[in-house]
Amino acid sequence: MDTKLDPSRDDLPLMANTSHMLVKHYVLDLDVNFESQTIEGTIVLFFEDGNQVKKQTSSTKEICQLESNEACTFRTPEPCHIPATNARTDSSKLGYNDFAICDKGEKDTFDKDGNHDNQEQASGISSSEYCCDTRNHGREDFLLVLDCCDLSVLKVEEVDVAAVPGIEKFTRSSKLSVISEELRNEVVGELVTLPADRWREQLDYYARCGQAPGCGELFFDTDTWSLQIRKPGALTASEFPHAIRIWYKTKPEGRSVAWTSDQSGRPCVYTVGSPINNRALFPCQEPPVAMSTWQATVRAAASFVVLMSGENSAKPAQLREGCSSWHYYVTMPMPAATLTIAVGCWTEIKLEKDLVTERPFSSSEATFRCAGVCGHVEYPCRFQNASATAQEVIPHRVFAPMCLRDVCQETLLPLIPPCLSAAHSVLGTHPFSRLDILIVPANFSSLGMASPHIIFLSQSTLTGMNHLCGTRLCHEIAHAWFGLAIGARDWTEEWLSEGFATHLEDVFWTKAQQLSPHEAQEQQELRACLRWRRLQDELRNSPEEMQVLRPSKEKTGQVSDSGASVVKHGLNPEKIFMQVHYLKGYFLLRFLAKRLGSETYFSFLRKFVHTFHGQLILSQDFLQMLLESIPEEKRQDLSVENIFRDWLESSGMPKPLQSERQAGAECGLARQVSAEVTKWIRVNRRPRKRRRREKSEVFEKVQRLWPPGWNLSVSPESPLLPDQLVLLLEHLLEQKTLKPQTLQSLQRTYRLQEQDAESMFHGREHRSLQISLELGTEKPLTVHTRAAFLTSSESSVSLISVAVSICCFLDAAPGEGAAPTELEAVSGVIRRLAGRLEVPSGLALCWVSGPPPVVRARGEAQARPGAQARGEVPSGGPGHGRVPVWGADGERGCPAAAAGPQVLRAGQGADG
Repeated sequence: MDTKLDPSRDDLPLMANTSHMLVKHYVLDLDVNFESQTIEGTIVLFFEDGNQVKKQTSSTKEICQLESNEACTFRTPEPCHIPATNARTDSSKLGYNDFAICDKGEKDTFDKDGNHDNQEQASGISSSEYCCDTRNHGREDFLLVLDCCDLSVLKVEEVDVAAVPGIEKFTRSSKLSVISEELRNEVVGELVTLPADRWREQLDYYARCGQAPGCGELFFDTDTWSLQIRKPGALTASEFPHAIRIWYKTKPEGRSVAWTSDQSGRPCVYTVGSPINNRALFPCQEPPVAMSTWQATVRAAASFVVLMSGENSAKPAQLREGCSSWHYYVTMPMPAATLTIAVGCWTEIKLEKDLVTERPFSSSEATFRCAGVCGHVEYPCRFQNASATAQEVIPHRVFAPMCLRDVCQETLLPLIPPCLSAAHSVLGTHPFSRLDILIVPANFSSLGMASPHIIFLSQSTLTGMNHLCGTRLCHEIAHAWFGLAIGARDWTEEWLSEGFATHLEDVFWTKAQQLSPHEAQEQQELRACLRWRRLQDELRNSPEEMQVLRPSKEKTGQVSDSGASVVKHGLNPEKIFMQVHYLKGYFLLRFLAKRLGSETYFSFLRKFVHTFHGQLILSQDFLQMLLESIPEEKRQDLSVENIFRDWLESSGMPKPLQSERQAGAECGLARQVSAEVTKWIRVNRRPRKRRRREKSEVFEKVQRLWPPGWNLSVSPESPLLPDQLVLLLEHLLEQKTLKPQTLQSLQRTYRLQEQDAESMFHGREHRSLQISLELGTEKPLTVHTRAAFLTSSESSVSLISVAVSICCFLDAAPGEGAAPTELEAVSGVIRRLAGRLEVPSGLALCWVSGPPPVVRARGEAQARPGAQARGEVPSGGPGHGRVPVWGADGERGCPAAAAGPQVLRAGQGADG
């Protein structure tokens, strides 16, 4: 985050003046350079006048206030030499010698004197005359504002689309005799509004125009959040060029992409779903109302695979020795933030033998089709294609580093067809024609992320049983409908994406497993129980203003006169840890489904999807259509206003949810867990025997402590379900103390090292942590487990792993010494909780920024005091760490950072 950003203002500015001009199409032509860790090339933007587009939002006079009243200054266009394309096949940078570098030429010289990098200015929407004066009064030039951050902009020019052969078909005259700005804009206007059945021709002419020569450089300037462009003499948006080309280069530190190494140690880069979205990947219009299509040509060394949001399964075209080109396109208009790219040495993983992809769902589930005309702008829509409507399983591919081939074949590949088919049985037509799934590098900041035609999955989903992989896959598949095909018009209403995906993941997963209705109901009730506990923790430990699903209330969806706005709390570092939108949204939809009845609710949901796909919505669009479909006798006290009041516009626990949970009874699976909890509590109360036993005797020792007739579900034939195991650990961690032998026995009894990441590092709670260690002659250990989990963005590390690690350290055999034992945690959360960690006088607790904390004997190497505050120890960010005890990759699976440890003495706090 920008160091100059006012910490009291954590809103993300959306600067683009979309009310004046809207981007309709992007043409990207890029080179990926792993030596310099940059992506360089051009982007051509095709615009339509804002006054020609039906406005979907109401205006307010002023949403954002500018922090400076100074007028913008613009760089005068200067001669700019763009080198010819060439290939460099060697690399002087150690570690990359095996990879040919393919780019457009030598490094530019714009980074020294008078460079075109973003200027460091305070955040906010510009108040210059160019930004605020929409009429210009016949004096000021029109100013085009694009969202831009962490980019080196080299040159901006107008594109001479009239020079493209055959382009006269898009004008009123058959012969272009006099070329004018008006004529060029007329050509672009006709091109962007071609009917859907001419989409191939449209893409072809977009590509030709993208290669057309420039016809004049444009003045431009940048600040922290935007790129501003003007043409002298162009006083209005209609007079401004409607096709412009921007030459630019990303920066290695840009926040939209991550340059890293995959699990095999080979370099790669991918979009990370950053809070600032794609504005550090290419200049764009970020507001969701700027729904556009795109096509991209990406060049990289021949050893790399380029994956991207695109309708086509692109294949590489060899340009010359050592360099390949990949081309992707999208014809469904979507916000620029949804574009995704990943470049690395991925391998396509295939099953050794084909599996049957057709699933025997009943005809009542799979043969529906809603009639009627689509309500979106015209594009080639799958919902109006009979063969696409009937397609239960869309074509799909899986990519991963070769070292993960076997686990992908065993765990992931068999799950994709049943999960896709289950989703189709619930919601109908798949919005996208194909799907790529990529197992992303270990520093990926979540368990999964969905984009058009591509899903990123963390390697953490591949561990243990297939439960976590299946549920996460279903969650991301659900985003194809809610989040992508149907987007939120205001990004503060995140629940419209995450709440729906969380609710639907359970429905999809139970259908994919082909469970009976009773079994499906039991599993869904168990997951509701877990989420209820998570939501309680979240609300106890988060700021009230961030617990509101519709924080802008009646101003939701409103923008300034220019189209600029802000995303409330969009840059708040706490937001990445928050799960309120997931959980409250899930419980609201579950509440509505119960009120309507499951069959009625999902019938409505299919109708809603057919009505609103390809469009942006607000909460009231969904709620009004839902209530209109409910008979009056079933509505009772349901109204849009009441739902806003109880669920969306208030902090804390929704009253209807609280009443429902208090009145509800435990499901059968939860009752089984309660019985197991009772048994383990009794085991924990047994006195510990003083004599040290060999590790091989531990399990026997625990068994001897059990009363006769006890069965703790330790046999492979009758294991606890993963969600039951998570619930069991939660209940046990609510105990005041847990003895070390109890913790170790839990690990052995339930084979925690073999469980998936959600069981080991149980997810989405927001709890504080307090640990007390009591040292005696034989190193007895008491762990006080008040508020049991550490938090990361998608899932947490349970105190079980912390406690077991401490036990292993303290139970080291005589003569082995006090070797450091890592305790799994998330560095970003540790910084916040450090003041609450209590360490005994005989030990010091320290953590390496990035990896987990370490218990060390006093006197070992320590970081210099204040190193963290001075920046000598990087903060690392959330989710960096490994699980040394179990050998897994942690919730986020991030590699340890090469930074020194920082030691906290007993009672000592830390910054942040």
